[in-house]
Amino acid sequence: MNLKQDVGRYGEDQAAKFLEDRGYEIIDRNWRSNLGEIDLVAKDKDRLVFVEVKTRNGSGYGHPFEAITANKVARMRRLVSDWCITKQVSGVKVRLDAIAVLITGGRVHIEHLKEVF
Repeated sequence: MNLKQDVGRYGEDQAAKFLEDRGYEIIDRNWRSNLGEIDLVAKDKDRLVFVEVKTRNGSGYGHPFEAITANKVARMRRLVSDWCITKQVSGVKVRLDAIAVLITGGRVHIEHLKEVF
């Protein structure tokens, strides 16, 4: 693994813990298909939540949410459909969220935006 992958993995771990601490159940991580990857899939009461996690080490590259483009959102929508088909899940409520993990000066700051897509 390289530093970028290590930072990304650390951010996903922090995001998963953040959600679990708030009562979410993580049911899938780093699910891949030929379309791309879903970072986290969680259950929040009666809803499945598909989460894009963006991590930055410092603010030199802007806020993590700035990396979520319209193309990324469109791909996430297709990935959610692909995940549901593959897992044979239907008739459930779904939500797409984004979590930003910003690491500055050894401190971790997490922001969670619900229903952003």
